[in-house]
Parts: sequence; structure tokens; C-alpha cells
Amino acid sequence: MSGLFGVVTNKPCATDLFYGTDYHSHLGTRRAGLSTFDNGVVHRNIHNIENTQFKTKFANDINEMLGDKGIGVISDTDAQPIVCNSHLGRFAVVTVSKINNIDELEKMCLEQNQQFTELSMGRTNPTELIALLITQGKTFADGITNVYNHVRGSVSFLILTNDGIIACRDRYGRTPLTIGKRDGDYAVASESHSYVNLGFETEYFVKAGEAVEITHEGWKQIVAPSDRMQVCSFLWIYYGYPCVEYENVNVEEVRFRLGEMMGKTDDIEADYVSGIPDSGVGMALGYAAGKGIPYKRGILKYTPTWARSFMPTNQEARQLVARMKLIPSHKVLEGKDVVFCDDSIVRGTQLRDQVKMLYANGVKHIHVRISCPPLVHGCQYLNFSASKTDKELITRRVIEELEGGHIRNLQAYQDETTKEYAAMVETIRKTIGVDTLKFNSLGTLCDAIGLPKCDVCTHCFDGSSYGE
Repeated sequence: MSGLFGVVTNKPCATDLFYGTDYHSHLGTRRAGLSTFDNGVVHRNIHNIENTQFKTKFANDINEMLGDKGIGVISDTDAQPIVCNSHLGRFAVVTVSKINNIDELEKMCLEQNQQFTELSMGRTNPTELIALLITQGKTFADGITNVYNHVRGSVSFLILTNDGIIACRDRYGRTPLTIGKRDGDYAVASESHSYVNLGFETEYFVKAGEAVEITHEGWKQIVAPSDRMQVCSFLWIYYGYPCVEYENVNVEEVRFRLGEMMGKTDDIEADYVSGIPDSGVGMALGYAAGKGIPYKRGILKYTPTWARSFMPTNQEARQLVARMKLIPSHKVLEGKDVVFCDDSIVRGTQLRDQVKMLYANGVKHIHVRISCPPLVHGCQYLNFSASKTDKELITRRVIEELEGGHIRNLQAYQDETTKEYAAMVETIRKTIGVDTLKFNSLGTLCDAIGLPKCDVCTHCFDGSSYGE
């Protein structure tokens, strides 16, 4: 994933840009960048943040970043912002994207005598590719439409020009952008909480496929919205910070409803419920309300040095970091029957290790409750690092085992009313070693979000998709 932030202010913008971008640190682990525009001069700083917090790397840079408008990004992809000088003028661009046809688009640009200069390990930088597609247009609006028409996957992006910022939301709205206002100043962000402490209030949720230009005079639409939205449901389940709103729907309220609805119908007996930090906490609070049992912190996250976003790509290192982040509360756990709420099960290895830790601390019975349906498909539209491919998912390994090595009826395993679904859940339960295991249904998820099913991307659960 990535997080985008931009500001247009009536004073030097560097401080607002610094703090607003930093509030997206839960969305990226590898690189971050800032860019400002000042009297035709583009300032840019990019740093690797894999082992150092964003604030540490950029604290000294902001003193040199002049101008009253700027954009920033924290991401898991290649270096950005990209700065271009073209017939459209000088501009910078930051993206959150997953471009599935990048090789095809790279070939098309080269055949049009365009060139790539920001290669990383021999690979084309996706943000530079977006910049080149923009410059193929006669105007920015034309170039943005060109991006939407050519990219398969998803891309939302911010363009910084001498006049202001152009905010462009993915053609199908899979990743969000929100505009905030403070007196005569404007902010645009992936996450709406990022500008609240800076004094901005949400004014507008950019629509799917829409592009708006933000200047000192205000904002206006320059590309009309698409006629279809498919916003990622996993934003509410896992990625979103609890106080963020997407489509005017609060993340924490959705997580609470997911727990509350499950708690009301769950027939197990337990002493209390505990959330697995961070994204399982909201669900656990809702479960406690729905079930009528206490909420207790049986497992805690050590926050001073382990940021949520820090997670190595190596699987062995990931398991170690996941274990080091969470600390059991022995006296709270010992001898108790406990419901543990979590956002999802991806590979299953981290949860299995956590279960061993909990039993070692004296838990009598463990009941795991998951806020979403089983993940059956890898994500095609976002750089959701935990489920890039089908084969990484515990569900696919279990289904293949149950089907004797050849998956013939995947649809049956996506339907919670079938015997195949029940067998899959039971096998996962045994694999991770808990007493009971239950997932929320797709219908419950959509009800908790409160948007029509057709407006929400649920591809990772049921394989459905709209567009490419």
C-alpha cells in the first residue's frame, strides 16, 4: 500500500506537509518522499524508511523545502515523487498503485520515443510510468484520462504544479482521496485523520475516477467521475486507521459493528473477549457489546519501538517481528476461556505462533473470531503485501488438500452454507490449533460497511471484480 498527502496553504507549507504525510506511516514501510513548489522551483527529498521512522529521516529536510504547496507519500514501492519537465510544464507526482500491465505500458512508451530514467534493479518505476502517461495528454485533464484508460489494476495519484495540486482517484475508486479545508487552506489525503490535528475539516470525498484541481481559490472538477465504484473493503477491515472515514463511513464503527453482529449470534461461552492489536481491537469491543461479556487486554502491542507498519518481506523475519510486537498478559490469561478477535487470517503462520504463546501463558480455551470472510483470492488491485498471490493463502493450501491436489469447485468454499466451507474452516482451525474458529460472512461485512455490495470490492473473498 501507500499513503498520499498534499497541501495548498497561504503560508509556507512544509510543516503541514511533514506532519500530514507522517500520519500515513501505517500504510508504507519502504520509502517516503516530499516535494514542494516555490516560484517555479521544485524541491524534492526521498528517503528509505525501512529501518528508521519517517520523522527521523525528514525532520531536517523541511527547513529547506520552500513554497506554499506540496505533496508527500509513504509507500512500499519504488522511489517517489517523480519530477518532470514537459510541454505541460514542470510538475511532480506521487502514486498509490498496482499496475498489472506495466510491461505492456513500458513498451508502448518506448515505442513513442519516451524514456525511463528512474530504474530500480532494472525495473520501471511505476510512478515514472504514470508521469509519462500524463505527458502524453494535451492537457492535464487529457493526460489523467489517458492514465485511467491504460492502467489495468489501480492507481490514485497527486500532481503538484505551479498552480496547485491535482488529486486523481483511481478509475474504480479502489483507493480513496479526501479533501479537507482550513480557512483558505486545503489538504488532500488518503487518510482523513491525517489533517484533523492540523486544523482541517473534511469537505469532500473525491469520487471514483474523478480528478479535482486544488488552488488557493478553492477546488474544481477537471475530470468527471466514473459511473461505477469498487472501493476496497479491506480498508475498513485492516488498513485504515481507526478514526479515518472512507465514503463518509468511519473505520472504527465498521469494526465495532462486525464484532457486535458476530457477538449477538455466537453460541460459545467465554470469560471475556480480547482483541489482537491493532485492527482486532475495534471488533473485540463490538463483540463484547454484542455478546454481553467483558473486554480485557489479554495481549498487548509494544508500541514504543515496534511501529504497526514495520514488517520485513522475509517470512521468517516477519514471524519473529510479529512475535516480538505482541506481549501476553499472563495473569489476565491464566485459566480463562477467551475469545480473541482479529482482522483476518492470511498465511496462518503468525496466528499459529500467537496461539502457542497464549496456551503457554495458561489460557484454558481459545476461540478465534475473524472480522471478515476467509481470504480465498490474492489481491489483483492493491499492493496488499500479505496476499499478493493465491498460493500464499492458508485457504488455498487447505482447499487444495481437501480437493486432493486439484481445485475443482472453488465457489463452494466461498459459500458459508456449504459442507465444503465448513470443512475448510475446520481444517484451518486444526492447523492453527484453536478450540473454535469463526469468520464473518460476506453479507455481514457489507452490512457493517453500509454501502451497496456493488460499490465495494470483495474480490479477495468471492473473486468478484469490476474492470481490470
